[in-house]
Amino acid sequence: MLTRDTYRFSVAPMMDWTDRHCRAFHRELSACALLYSEMVTADAVIHGERERLIGYSDVEHPLALQLGGNEPAKLAEASKIAEDFGYDEVNLNCGCPSDRVQSGAFGACLMREPQLVADCLAAMQDAVKIPVTVKHRIGVDEDEPRERLFGFVETVSKNSPCTVFHVHARKAWLKGLSPKENREIPPLDYDLVHELKTAYPDLLITLNGGLETVEQSLPHLDHLDGVMLGRAAYHDPTILLQVDSAIYGAPTRHDDMLDALKAYRAYIVSELAKNTPLHAITRHILGAFNGRPGARLWRRHLSENAPRREADIQVFDEALAIVEEQRARAEAAQEARSA
Repeated sequence: MLTRDTYRFSVAPMMDWTDRHCRAFHRELSACALLYSEMVTADAVIHGERERLIGYSDVEHPLALQLGGNEPAKLAEASKIAEDFGYDEVNLNCGCPSDRVQSGAFGACLMREPQLVADCLAAMQDAVKIPVTVKHRIGVDEDEPRERLFGFVETVSKNSPCTVFHVHARKAWLKGLSPKENREIPPLDYDLVHELKTAYPDLLITLNGGLETVEQSLPHLDHLDGVMLGRAAYHDPTILLQVDSAIYGAPTRHDDMLDALKAYRAYIVSELAKNTPLHAITRHILGAFNGRPGARLWRRHLSENAPRREADIQVFDEALAIVEEQRARAEAAQEARSA
């Protein structure tokens, strides 16, 4: 059961990244953060191989499934499937600007059709008892952001049961910018999202876009209900080790990344027993020691050895041993300098 407090910190849905192995790793780092799946289209959920597409481990809760689509009936059916699978929330993507999503007339395109979004969310919520939420931008293309954002939230909140809005504080340019450029070039407007919360105090508003650290996120929690980090948390997952104490006032799961990875080892072993390729798991932990002793050797060992057909847990253990050795050397050097 999700509460308002659950939404104080979440890891954003990221295509090709936030799969089940990534989420299991992130959960090892934070017991409290709300985790999101990659976006999956409603059609894929209805007609595809569900265990492969939306399967997860029980350790991942609290966990939300992000759906893509623009047909209320299909989204409702996919939402019911998600609920039956045990997801804690279903989220509708109204922010992705990729060509593939545009060709399907969903994602950020839906910012221009708030009544359709309201119809979709209403149908989804009618089908399930878990929360149905929406993630969106502040506008698209030549929109005046305030007009588009406030109009979108007004229409959706008045014409659907949706009360949770995850706001990526940038416009999406549907033509002329790649998805990567759409995450970097359009200017951020955090103040506008703060103003949205002031205008709609009863709605739950979270902020996404450009947030790099927990420390940078904390001031926004004085104004908003939550923050959502994406690529920063993926590339430097040590960020997530701080979340439980700094955001939720709860005990940390692990003192450092080494301890967390030693605990994550059991998950890796269990997945290898199911014939999951080692590389499918380790690709998500390459940034575990970024900026710290042994980071380069860690990445190199895993990148070179994990993709091999015969790769097993020994590869992971060797990589971890390399980091431990490098850390010991760095600590010894530091002690020698201080002597």
